[in-house]
Amino acid sequence: MSFYVASSPHHHLRRSTADLMRLVLIAMIPGILAQWYFFGWGVILQLALAIAVALASEALCLLARDRAPSSGLRDYTAVVTAALLAVSIPPLAPWWIIVIGTLFSIVVVKHLFGGVGQNIFNPAMAGYVLLLISFPVQMTSWLPPSSLTELPGLWDSILVFLFGFTGEGFSLEQIRRVESGTLLDAIVMATPLDHIKTELAQGFTLSEAKSAPIFSGAAGMGWQWVNAAYLLGGLFLIQQRVITWHIPGALLGSLGLFALIGALIAPDHLPNVDIHLLSGATMLAAFFIATDPVSAATSTRGKLVYAGLIGVLIYVIRTWGGYPDAVAFAVLLANLCVPVIDQYTRPTVYGHREERS
Repeated sequence: MSFYVASSPHHHLRRSTADLMRLVLIAMIPGILAQWYFFGWGVILQLALAIAVALASEALCLLARDRAPSSGLRDYTAVVTAALLAVSIPPLAPWWIIVIGTLFSIVVVKHLFGGVGQNIFNPAMAGYVLLLISFPVQMTSWLPPSSLTELPGLWDSILVFLFGFTGEGFSLEQIRRVESGTLLDAIVMATPLDHIKTELAQGFTLSEAKSAPIFSGAAGMGWQWVNAAYLLGGLFLIQQRVITWHIPGALLGSLGLFALIGALIAPDHLPNVDIHLLSGATMLAAFFIATDPVSAATSTRGKLVYAGLIGVLIYVIRTWGGYPDAVAFAVLLANLCVPVIDQYTRPTVYGHREERS
């Protein structure tokens, strides 16, 4: 009689890893569609190339480890990693950006640590941080939302993605800047969080920073709807019992609490709650990234501590750090703390009684 040892993710509903990962991909569809609507075809191009590279590198790594590629490819973990990385980078970043990030995520962060269930860091976020540190210009080249400009069509998006220029010879920088002959550099060259951070650093107040057209909505044109779409997908995951409420609730709760305190103390200099919760990658982080069953804490109390720490770190880095979004750094720092968190939050064994001195 053999004893089967399985690696994480473990689940009590007797669902396979492939079933869980498929549900995660389904839950991401509303967010992906929202990003496609507001930021163009580049999102789909990044996604397609990332998945292709992830599957190829996964198969090669499994062959190198003398394992059957089919068993690893069927669990969809590589596809989920590729999807999370693809939606996190600028839509028309050069093709080699997503290739490098995906290879690092799959080959180094996942397989060099032992494969599925063995990685201590979230692979997608580790790949994102590598790209952000190594290629800061390409990784901050976000397009303005479709509400502010006419985005390139599918063919021009393919040309910019592969070669850097549209069919008419416009570069990505020119696409980002020009709208009806008017330079919108100060308005659309950065995400809402980056725009606010830059304006506050230059001495402007929060209300002055939010007077830009990109803030016609509560948390930035386009971005608030993208976050709402990922929130919808996250609620679907909770309803399907793929994840529990503990990590999303603790992350959003701690981030919202610190944002509220900051807004009450310095309302003209610190962004309020809606900006922190509905801009950047907040909802993607809360429901899809921080909930990674391998690199997150395991116990219920541990999940609350782990996710609460991520929320605090996001707020601290956004407010005083050098990076406006901070999700990837916060998640990786919390991943480092998971062994300690699990050590001190593991549940007491039934029937165990603590020794008293």
